[in-house]
Amino acid sequence: VCDEGVCRGVEAGAPVADLFPNLRGAVDLAFTAPDAETLGGCDLVFFATPNGTAMKMVPRLLQSGVRVVDLAADFRLRDPAVWEQWYGVPHSCTEVLGEAVYGLPELNRDQIRAARIVANPGCYPTAAALGLIPLVEEGLVDSSSLVADCKSGVSGAGRGANTAMLMGEVGESFKAYGVAGHRHLPEIRQVLGWAIGEEPGLTFVPHLVPMIRGILATLYARATQDVDLQALYEERYRSEPFVDLMPAGSLPETRSVRGSNRCQIAVHRPQEGDTVVVLSAIDNLVRGAAGQAVHNMNLMCGLPETAGLTSVALSP
Repeated sequence: VCDEGVCRGVEAGAPVADLFPNLRGAVDLAFTAPDAETLGGCDLVFFATPNGTAMKMVPRLLQSGVRVVDLAADFRLRDPAVWEQWYGVPHSCTEVLGEAVYGLPELNRDQIRAARIVANPGCYPTAAALGLIPLVEEGLVDSSSLVADCKSGVSGAGRGANTAMLMGEVGESFKAYGVAGHRHLPEIRQVLGWAIGEEPGLTFVPHLVPMIRGILATLYARATQDVDLQALYEERYRSEPFVDLMPAGSLPETRSVRGSNRCQIAVHRPQEGDTVVVLSAIDNLVRGAAGQAVHNMNLMCGLPETAGLTSVALSP
């Protein structure tokens, strides 16, 4: 695994347990600086690096027969012009964009199995897409006016020193951010567009809440047909090991998925009106990142999909 600090040379040589004390006695490895020659001997490489890092090494790894799961955003957006618009630099590996598979197993399972490179989805896009896909792929809602109102814990910003993430700044507060535009907006539009056949109209507003981990996405859509929404979602996700479609009237909570790879979903139609409200809860660090990456690896390597991912949520 290539991680952010190691790629900057900050942690190379340091014991893993020094940075993650919870691993004392369980892991005796030390960090090493990644290089293409060493990584070329691997079967599969995870990149958990800053945006723009993986694209510089992936072509050489693919030539060496190494398969890749990138947890950053380098291969998520298919249009290099859109990438440059949102990430501020030209894409330096456009020849690979066309073959990279978007790693949402519930949408692209078969393609992931055969992929050489998988773009692990972002955390907000995972929660939003899983909540909305059953509606949009069946054409049951007005896809020109979707709303994703999403809340995340502070771990979504990473571990780097950041004044805005200090407890004194975040505690006892609740705020929106990225209202004018967030990097996950084009990603969510792209994923839903694959299900619809055209790019949807979507308003996405992320919020920061004073907790460490978890995302709750409250999703709104205007129904254009009268169908049994509970039955629709139950059928769509019946065989999915990591989607927990909850009973009618349920209210998912982030604490119910903390530390697990599950996405809990509940669908509502308040007052039997034409507004559908979908609630989608994930752990942003597991289902929204590392857990989903392992799920993708399992598919790519022919392992059982749930291998290494059966831990139940941590409660309390």
